[in-house]
Amino acid sequence: MDVFGSSGVRGVVGDGLTVPFVGQVASAAGRVLDAETIAIARDTRTTGRMLADIAAGNLASAGVSVDRLGIVPTPGAQAYAERHGVPVVMITASHNPPEYNGVKLIGSDGIELPERTLERIEAELSGPDAASVGYADVGATRRVESAPDEYVRELLARLDAEGRRDRIAEADLTVALDPGHGAGCLTSPQFFRKLGCRVVTVNAQPDGHFPGRDPEPVAGNLDDLRRLVRVTDVDVGIAHDGDADRAIFVDENGAHIGGEASFAALAAAELDAGDTAVSAVNVSQRIVDIVDDADADLELTPIGSTYLITRIRELRGDRTPIPVAGEGNGGILFPEYRIARDGAYTAARFLDLLVDRPASEVAAAYDGYVNVRRNFTFDDPDEREAMLDAAETHARAADAELTTIDGYRLDYGDAWVLVRPSGTEPLIRLYAEARDEPRAETLLDEMYEATVQERARP
Repeated sequence: MDVFGSSGVRGVVGDGLTVPFVGQVASAAGRVLDAETIAIARDTRTTGRMLADIAAGNLASAGVSVDRLGIVPTPGAQAYAERHGVPVVMITASHNPPEYNGVKLIGSDGIELPERTLERIEAELSGPDAASVGYADVGATRRVESAPDEYVRELLARLDAEGRRDRIAEADLTVALDPGHGAGCLTSPQFFRKLGCRVVTVNAQPDGHFPGRDPEPVAGNLDDLRRLVRVTDVDVGIAHDGDADRAIFVDENGAHIGGEASFAALAAAELDAGDTAVSAVNVSQRIVDIVDDADADLELTPIGSTYLITRIRELRGDRTPIPVAGEGNGGILFPEYRIARDGAYTAARFLDLLVDRPASEVAAAYDGYVNVRRNFTFDDPDEREAMLDAAETHARAADAELTTIDGYRLDYGDAWVLVRPSGTEPLIRLYAEARDEPRAETLLDEMYEATVQERARP
């Protein structure tokens, strides 16, 4: 897909992503989805209202009625879609920096649109613009302010039905919460309080400039949360990205818990013999080991929620049991709940693990590997292709098992390294995992040197 990458359309507003283009995407989606009503939601980014306005205007001019949800987490917009049976245009760039924005398209079942539908919308974008309807047929617009509260109520009802709400409440947990100035500010504080937890917060004021930290909840951006945990008697720290579909954790001592470790802990609690887990090509060896121990199966996809969701849909069509899926970035899916990443629900499932033991012990069971990452930019598409060609040459000459689902992953038995182009930013990403940091850094350095040497060529 040329327009919709691994998780929707994204770009720097005014540069890679223009206001007219967002309107065109909304119009094309309206024509393909052929719905009488489409909802529009956004995260807190400063450009969100502007882009939501153009999307709403283009849909109304095509005769589509519009529900304006305002600021709501992506999983809250998905809950609205499923509850009311309407598609949603979600204006968000998720974890990307503040200057970015983008569009995710959600079906009337509450699930991001599959690849086949996105390809139809891309084809519609390349065709002639549709004519606007006459004034008498312009779509109606209404504001819906209840979506965040309804989402919280649905989360609580789900956990109640699963028998987890009382367990968590009785554990008398205290949570340090960092929504990162994103959409989770409107929902997660009240959700965890109603779940029976005491809650202290940092970066919990909605602000599209993200003054406290960048939206991506990686270790380097969570100093405030770790300090809050260390000076406050809490059981766990929880951080979201800009649209709150991810959850990353800090243990009771203020130590960062890598997303790979939390995914492993949640997967280990879910998988039984005959089950299948779905993850991306940068899957941690922790997950491979857990799947093997459970006598389950592992399905790999390219990186990004679009590909995970598409594969889950395919497998569920064959009645394959999939209790858990996701990536090591905090984006976890529990398909029996909804085929969607949901930071608040994921955090609640992690809290359920803390009923019996502290977060540090939960994470310690999966501390056997070290993960390192590095990103680098390219100046133009030709340089990007030259560097990826160099990476392929290095990968095919290496004494390792090669996987090419998304980029080039080399498995050495004791460690692995992956190089791939980002699906949401003009970056090439490097990942490595090993049982100790020097080994992981060595693999990363070797791949980096093999790849960026193309820059030195005349």
